[in-house]
Amino acid sequence: MPSDVEVPRHITPGDPTWGSDLIAQALRELGIDLISLNPGASYRGLHDSLVNFLGNDRPKMVLCLHEEHAVAIAHGYAKVTDRPMAVAVHTNVGLMHASMALFNAFCDRVPMLVLGGVAPVDERQRRAWIDWLHATADQGALVRMFTKWDQQPASAEAAVVALARAWVLTCTKPSAPSYVGLDWNVQEDALPDGVTVPGLTAVGVPAPAYPNPRDVAKVVDLLHSAERPLVLAGRTTRSESAWQSRVAFAEQFGATVLTHLQLAAAFPSEHPQHPLGPVSHRTPQALEIVRSSDVIVSLDWLDLAGMLKNAGIYGNDRHTVINVSVDQHVHNGWSKDHFDYALADLNVVVEPDMLVEAAVQHARQRGLAPRPARTPARGAESASTTRQDAISLAQLAEVLSRALRGRERTIVRIPSGWPTGTLEISHPLDFLGGDGGAGIGSGPGMVIGAALALRDSGRLAVGVIGDGDFCMGMNALWTAAHYSVPMLIVVANNGSYLNDEIHQHRAAEERGRPIENRWIGQHMTDPAVDIAAVAEAQGLVGIGPVTRPADLLDALKAAIAAVDEGKPVVVDVKVAIDIDRAPVDPLVTRRRRAENTSD
Repeated sequence: MPSDVEVPRHITPGDPTWGSDLIAQALRELGIDLISLNPGASYRGLHDSLVNFLGNDRPKMVLCLHEEHAVAIAHGYAKVTDRPMAVAVHTNVGLMHASMALFNAFCDRVPMLVLGGVAPVDERQRRAWIDWLHATADQGALVRMFTKWDQQPASAEAAVVALARAWVLTCTKPSAPSYVGLDWNVQEDALPDGVTVPGLTAVGVPAPAYPNPRDVAKVVDLLHSAERPLVLAGRTTRSESAWQSRVAFAEQFGATVLTHLQLAAAFPSEHPQHPLGPVSHRTPQALEIVRSSDVIVSLDWLDLAGMLKNAGIYGNDRHTVINVSVDQHVHNGWSKDHFDYALADLNVVVEPDMLVEAAVQHARQRGLAPRPARTPARGAESASTTRQDAISLAQLAEVLSRALRGRERTIVRIPSGWPTGTLEISHPLDFLGGDGGAGIGSGPGMVIGAALALRDSGRLAVGVIGDGDFCMGMNALWTAAHYSVPMLIVVANNGSYLNDEIHQHRAAEERGRPIENRWIGQHMTDPAVDIAAVAEAQGLVGIGPVTRPADLLDALKAAIAAVDEGKPVVVDVKVAIDIDRAPVDPLVTRRRRAENTSD
């Protein structure tokens, strides 16, 4: 963050005086650098303490125009750093605004420390009308089913302890947001004389558990004797040493490796044992590789059961499945983001990187020679059709790849249908995957958060998002301009909610109705949204619309040059609608369900 933005004056250092001073001091002691927020009266005490007690430094405020964007920014930051930002939201209404983004963060298993102002619990302290509207009997219940832990402490001293617990829990794998509600009086009351609280500098996140040696030996035996071992590299950390261990793991056992389109980079894309770009649960080549394998190791793969079912081997005794994950620790009865139950021959409940490291060491200690790989030849994605009149998504991907060549860059987001073969992944920060919960509108905020985390790294933060995602989240852009966050957002603008347009196409097809009406209630036209003007109105550099393939490379180069000057940039690229090539699951009608049941 720039040091000269929002600097308070006339600050006199001193000891904490108010409850909120103690809470703000706890955030600093926990190592929180940034706190994103949209202001609210319910946490005016904390706001004052952050500014006039801490001097708006460690943590420094990141002002947002909407709570959903405040959470999305923290989400993007965590995907880069594996560390939580803090977020502050205003009582029940702010928490409800933030809830969609919190669901995304929960499903994406990222750490985040969320603080909420709470209207006075004591009814005698409530102002007429507004404090009653903003009061709830159990504010944390709003998000309890998609946060890891919540608490509403009744004193400043208890709040410090609650923050320590929330910090440890959100940082411990599987990560997910923690929520602490701060009652108005807890913040506003003066601290009593002689108040003592535990220091938080010694608060530490527990080290990950080491796998049972018998499990390690069994995994090594199974992989070493396998004919066609497969590693499904799922949720992993941004650690470079863990990255190298995964490469050594695959090479030791001659395993083919698949990575997930919705998850951050887990393996180098050009490695000969990684035959495809990041894949989804429906990628035909990936499903064939799964079918042809004999031992499958899932390193916290997203929806393992779905992948096995789509490959037709769920519960098949001809395939040995090893599931390595701690994700079960956050599964609950409300959210089904844990997907179907994955039948596995061996469940190893440790963080995947711990099992990988232990297995490599065990194999080497036993003197096991690396196995030759039997990885299928690298699959080539179908070539894009060069068009002179309009830009295809494949053309945009190819040209952006050329414009970025030779640059250290982090691809924060890509839209549906993006040809993943253009993703050049050689570092754990090269690609950050999806948004977790498929909640549209998160894209701009997540790019900003990732760019904040990457500011001094020399890496260029790049997000390619659809126009629907952009339009839902576009007022997040002001934050990037206000804090001079260099980043590049490319909007793949087809003027349609295309995924839903495809569903309307297929629904009409199923029912024998006119498919040419699929666009009604889907197209963002008449007037078209002026995306570059929206960006410029909030203080960014706006480029476009770019409509001709011949102009695309120059536009992207100009955008990258502006980012190199420290500016946030948005490029509007008009892309053609291609219903036939759009990747969407088929609409399942009642008739199809009945047919499947009868089978």
